[in-house]
Amino acid sequence: MKIHLAGICGTAMAGLAGLLRAKEHAVTGSDQDVYPPMSTQLEALGIALRSPYDESNVPEDADLVVIGNALSRGNPEVEIVLDRKQPMASMPAVLAQEFIAGKTSLVVAGTHGKTTTASLLAFILESAGRDPSFLIGGVPVDFGAGWRLGRGPHFVVEGDEYDCAFFDKRPKFVHYQPDVAVIGNVEYDHADIYPSLEAVQTAFVRLLGVIPRRGLLVAGVESPALEALLPRAYCRVETFGVCVPANWRADDVRSEGDATRFLLRHEGHELGEFRMRLAGAHNVRNALAALAVARSCGVEPEAAREALRTFRGVRRRLEVRGRARGVTVYDDFAHHPTAVRETLRALRASADGGRGGRLLAVFEPRSYTSRTRVFLEDFARAFTEADLTVVAAAFLPGKVPEGQRLREDELVSAIAGLGGRARFTPTVGEIVDELSGELREGDTVVILSNGGFGGIHDRLIRALGGAPA
Repeated sequence: MKIHLAGICGTAMAGLAGLLRAKEHAVTGSDQDVYPPMSTQLEALGIALRSPYDESNVPEDADLVVIGNALSRGNPEVEIVLDRKQPMASMPAVLAQEFIAGKTSLVVAGTHGKTTTASLLAFILESAGRDPSFLIGGVPVDFGAGWRLGRGPHFVVEGDEYDCAFFDKRPKFVHYQPDVAVIGNVEYDHADIYPSLEAVQTAFVRLLGVIPRRGLLVAGVESPALEALLPRAYCRVETFGVCVPANWRADDVRSEGDATRFLLRHEGHELGEFRMRLAGAHNVRNALAALAVARSCGVEPEAAREALRTFRGVRRRLEVRGRARGVTVYDDFAHHPTAVRETLRALRASADGGRGGRLLAVFEPRSYTSRTRVFLEDFARAFTEADLTVVAAAFLPGKVPEGQRLREDELVSAIAGLGGRARFTPTVGEIVDELSGELREGDTVVILSNGGFGGIHDRLIRALGGAPA
């Protein structure tokens, strides 16, 4: 088939493009902003990229046009597709029809931890010789890409609760035909499409509604908003948690620098000590979910032990970008208050964050969630975990209605009101200049943004006299 992807540079859309090319479909793509590394990765696959959006980008002879969820009515490519009555579909619908159908579908969902859990699950299955296919909203270090078309029976997919397209407002994961589903947690998020926590819960109820009765739900029992939904599952449920009653339980969790060890219990039986190269209790929870799903696929925890120990994580999830002048610089994707809090706690507990040096957070409000006032107090509490928080100017603040918009000075004041230290430094250049002059040996800096943040990571490392990793 000849397939055009409008909005191809989104993580999931780019992954779909790679899968389609692996099946030898002819693929073209367009986006508003095309730049490395996504542009070079797609070009290496032989995919022609066009920018900006324009009617002429859409081939008249395309058999199918996949419309990304960032596009809406008024976009020239949407309009020409509708005028021509060309076949169109959403990314999740195509993924389900072309790749998940006929496979055992392992859907990893939840407000937090999806990318790491899905990546770890795929790595465990790969290490056990199962050759899984996957589409993940990030880049697992051990695979080097967020997608793969394997020959094995399993398809691991990150199940996003965001909507599918302008013509399909259901959450993406309802398309994915789950045989096994993970829901790690449920919290209020995506304020641009969900007006309340109850609306988010309704989205996850829809996921419960498409798990077959022979299937399995693996649920994070420490999430009250998720626990309230479990009676609505039609399938078997297994729970997991850290130091709480659950089918899969981690006890005696200990930090060892940027690594963690824990005692694993299943149904009350002790299975021994497990180690992982990732820091933080939140990553232990991710590991429990991955181990539970792997066992449902025939890979016992003992067989997964070495994979868990050697798994190198996901890019932009507590990723070390470089060390210079005794300062360690991390990059992290966190843009929700809970994710920020868990990231900072993990660093505080690690050797880099707890050896006497300071922990500094640099935050760019970039996602819709992080630019809205509704999370102001939650963000303020989360950032008190740091010794100093530097708040940068919000990215495109005009995208949020003025009355709902987070103001940077308000966040700084809220952090200070809770006993933390914070300041507003609007530009990347100013942040780099200030930090390079005041950082000292033993300090840890974590840069929190779900975007590129003006290349601040490499700029800061170079300003400290080092070379980026």
